[in-house]
Amino acid sequence: MARREISPEEARALAAIVGETHLLAAADDLAPYAKDWTRDLVAVPAAVARPRSTEEVSRLLAFCNERALPVTPQGGRTGMSGGALAVFGGLGLALDRMTSILEIDADNFVAVAEPGVVTQTLQEAVEEKGLYYPPDPASRGSCTIGGNVAENAGGPHAAKYGVTGRWVMGLEAVFADGSVAVTGGKTRKDVAGYDLTSLLVGSEGTLAVVTKAWLRLIAKPAAGATVLAPFPSLESAARAVFEIHRRGLVPSACEVVDRPAVEVVSRHKGVAVPFPEAEARLLLDFDGAAEEDVEREVTRAGEVLLECGALDVALAADEPRRRALWDVRRGIAEAIHELGVSFELDLAVPRSELVALVTGVRKRAAEAHLTAFAYGHAADGNLHVRLLRERSSAFDEAAVEAVIAAIYEETVALGGTIAGEHGVGLTLRKFLPLRRPPAFCAAMRAVKAALDPKGILNPGKLVPDAA
Repeated sequence: MARREISPEEARALAAIVGETHLLAAADDLAPYAKDWTRDLVAVPAAVARPRSTEEVSRLLAFCNERALPVTPQGGRTGMSGGALAVFGGLGLALDRMTSILEIDADNFVAVAEPGVVTQTLQEAVEEKGLYYPPDPASRGSCTIGGNVAENAGGPHAAKYGVTGRWVMGLEAVFADGSVAVTGGKTRKDVAGYDLTSLLVGSEGTLAVVTKAWLRLIAKPAAGATVLAPFPSLESAARAVFEIHRRGLVPSACEVVDRPAVEVVSRHKGVAVPFPEAEARLLLDFDGAAEEDVEREVTRAGEVLLECGALDVALAADEPRRRALWDVRRGIAEAIHELGVSFELDLAVPRSELVALVTGVRKRAAEAHLTAFAYGHAADGNLHVRLLRERSSAFDEAAVEAVIAAIYEETVALGGTIAGEHGVGLTLRKFLPLRRPPAFCAAMRAVKAALDPKGILNPGKLVPDAA
């Protein structure tokens, strides 16, 4: 597909749908919509429409479908696989005006939100009513519900609560031709027809545009605590993760951070870190309905961590200390980014293969003269690997691409996947056949062709080309 521009006549028609002030075409206005958080990639849409309602989204898509005009849905643009980049020009569909929390139903434990609602905003709103929405991507202060649904986003607390899809009860979605469907709602059990909700969750804007989501809530945990444990080796930290779960403990989060990542974030934030010789650290959250329940879990966890070789076990039970620990963890990506060009790999393997994965990554990175940082969600085997080319070093793009391909191949060989929670998007599309067999990829193309026969929705993303 070649880049598609928008004619003056098309621009006038699009502006008539959303209003002239909400159709952007000037270079300065388009610049923010030309990037997400994927390295230094840039793709400028020909124009950006900012609808305020499902009706406007429907009319926009019907218009674009009639003219085979590419449409790239955009949320908070915090993705890391290029999923929100308008690589073929056309229309950027920014949902940043659809920001209403339409309902918080405390009786049925359901929130209804538009796609542009920032995830943290929703979490804080439901917590005011004693409720809890657990999915918490690292970018929760800027990512949106629509983007989370599109990517099936995870986060640290997926360890206990699962990824976004577990919490989506229904969607209002606009298909490529402008038709609108509601796939579910407040009813907790509903097997009438195909499970279109699950199909659309994680489809990365390639099948439909989500304009409303019904989200499951739970009671807010009354108590919580955070535990930090440094380890002399990655192997001992990994063994502790196995033992924590084998003994029936269920941390709400279980993060692992390697020594290079700790060193760079501690320098970035100017925070002294005890046990600087530790090769790995575990950061665990526990929550529950009562203080005594959490205390019991934390005590048992501390015993297990020490048995497995932890150099120390530090407890943070008050909110300021817990926030301080998590602020360091959430600051790793930014700290690494400021060092130079980095490539983030979102890998996931069975927990038993975490050590093998990190060992292989470090070996491959060293061969290409890259610095490797590893951190992420140990409980579900989801590791974020950053390969850094420092600003002073030479850059061999072909060598880096070869290293990345080799790492993906090794990850799959370990029984893992190339995308744990960040999606496939643009950057991983060519690697998807490593993880999915030909019949799987053919089924994806068939679904795409059925729901979007002209291929206007987020072209160039997720769905691999036929061999």
